[in-house]
Amino acid sequence: MLTLLLQIALYCLLFILPVKCAARNNGLNCLYFYPKEYIDEACKRGIANKEVIMKKGKRFMIPFCIALVIALIMIISIWNHVTDFKTAYMQAYLFLVVVNWFDGIVLDRLWVGHSKIWIIEGMEDVPYIKSWKNVITKRGIATILYLAVALVIAGIVVLVGRFPHFRNLVPE
Repeated sequence: MLTLLLQIALYCLLFILPVKCAARNNGLNCLYFYPKEYIDEACKRGIANKEVIMKKGKRFMIPFCIALVIALIMIISIWNHVTDFKTAYMQAYLFLVVVNWFDGIVLDRLWVGHSKIWIIEGMEDVPYIKSWKNVITKRGIATILYLAVALVIAGIVVLVGRFPHFRNLVPE
């Protein structure tokens, strides 16, 4: 149980570090994370270009999501030596749900709400923190969707477990 908690904490850290690196010390670098209305207002004010923001968002999000999925598969299959579908599914779902709510509460509400790096010059008068209603709704829907995503990840974990050289990468 303690190992699982450590793994979840490390997975959340793996989630937050690329975001911090991408933002550096200016939220403008990650404008694609902001609510749609905020992005629209930034574009209207000439602070940003929507097409550029969306391209930048794709260039970040695609490798970011792929890395998180690969890391999750490696944690479950290699570190935890899971080879059965039920255990893989339960662990995948647990990790996905925890990081989902971690993102909504710790990043969207606490970090963004209390760190000056997310305040964009020229947009100080526009609310940029996602509302609790938005966070709870979005995270609730994602929690349900992750029931399906965890199926795919568990299937991959079971496939990886069929290759003995993968199982032996991390000693028990």
